[in-house]
Amino acid sequence: MPRTFIKRFQRIDKLIQSKTTGNASELAAKLEVSARTAKDFIAVMRELGAPIYFDKYKNSYCYKDTGSFNISFTCVQ
Repeated sequence: MPRTFIKRFQRIDKLIQSKTTGNASELAAKLEVSARTAKDFIAVMRELGAPIYFDKYKNSYCYKDTGSFNISFTCVQ
């Protein structure tokens, strides 16, 4: 998995937490990707359990619950 994928994933997470993603086209511009790719990132995050919705009044993707992604390895013994 390319590092840029992880960096974009983390950036989207921070933008969602701060409620500053904008719509899919605006998010895409911030990430320097297509709108389709931005939507795909959101879809993957939802598949991983993120309670994401689009708030049309804030014009941003938001989490329904407070939380964030932590992409790391956890050793289980």
